[in-house]
Amino acid sequence: MTFARTLKRIRLDKTNYRKRAAVIIGRHSFVTVRVTDQNVSTQVIKTTPTGDLVIASAHSHELAKHGWKGATNNLPACYLTGLLLGKKALEKGTGKAVLYIGKEHFTTRVAACAKGIADSGVDIPISEESVPPEARIAGQHIADYANSLKSDEREYSSRFSALLKNGLKPEDYPAHFEEVRAKISGKPAELKAPKEPKEKKEVPKKEAKPKGEKSPKKEAKTGKKVKEGKKK
Repeated sequence: MTFARTLKRIRLDKTNYRKRAAVIIGRHSFVTVRVTDQNVSTQVIKTTPTGDLVIASAHSHELAKHGWKGATNNLPACYLTGLLLGKKALEKGTGKAVLYIGKEHFTTRVAACAKGIADSGVDIPISEESVPPEARIAGQHIADYANSLKSDEREYSSRFSALLKNGLKPEDYPAHFEEVRAKISGKPAELKAPKEPKEKKEVPKKEAKPKGEKSPKKEAKTGKKVKEGKKK
């Protein structure tokens, strides 16, 4: 019976060395995303012969410095954390990276974080099909759920007690998200004005003509004088 020696991190199911080797051989800086029950943490890492070097990092707790009052581990928070990381990476001179999740699963929150990094200006390959809809990233689903609970004040206050304590109404989530995104990116918020219904032009109806009646003809204007008959 032979003994096959395996690396400790493989035995502990911590590292996928095939993915790790592909990143190292490609000589790319890579992004790691870790989403816990309460927080989101991201890093841009560069591999070196002596070990990994962290170029930039961002944590969802940093969003409070930019005025964020929402949760720190949902889709909007993941996007904003990725946007903040991308901005820091560009300031450090890193404009290209790949997403490395290792043994973790690729979830919608990881995709939202990668979308935020891409929107910051960092070149990171990501399929648009895997990214959540823009409305969900902005927290529109949270606002819709809050509006559905407004009739039950007790349930509404219980579900959103943390947000209300921070001074944020859950139905205002999308507007608050746009405000914080504008602060992080340094661009003015894009407020989408509601579309106004187009006014229908009333076309005057033609009066029905009675049967047998002919339409009056325009009188022809002639400049000829009537000739009088010559007298004999």
